[in-house]
Amino acid sequence: MKKYITYLSTLSCVVALALAVTSCKVEDPFVDRVVAPVLVDIVGAPFGAPLAADPTVTYSAADAKVVLKARLLELDKTNILDHTRGIDSLPVANIPMKITLRTGATLGEVSSNASGEVTLEKTWAELGLAAPKAGNTVKISWTGTHKGITFTRLSQIQAK
Repeated sequence: MKKYITYLSTLSCVVALALAVTSCKVEDPFVDRVVAPVLVDIVGAPFGAPLAADPTVTYSAADAKVVLKARLLELDKTNILDHTRGIDSLPVANIPMKITLRTGATLGEVSSNASGEVTLEKTWAELGLAAPKAGNTVKISWTGTHKGITFTRLSQIQAK
């Protein structure tokens, strides 16, 4: 009988400990992420580039000007359950965008037009490459705010 009581008390301690450990709320050590309110499509980058990689647009090193261009789209999920219609991409106008080098230098501030497009024209020197050579890359950030949520899209341009 004594062994039975010892066994039950040990088992109840193990169960109580397991419940205590599993019911604790663990703080997430990483930064909270919020879904971006718009899709920033970098024009000229290969379609379907992995989200983990920066979309890369190539320009000739001989070109005097480089045209940075992105399209801002809001996803309308009204018909997400209707397989004949699906999700629609709607252009978002009048979103102010700040385009910067990832070093922090500002390239410019522009707003999206009625088609949701943002365009900024720069020289290679303004991008930090006085004499671009094939393979040189420039890393860029596109930052804006829509519906009170700030978002940033990373990309890069490469000389060919």
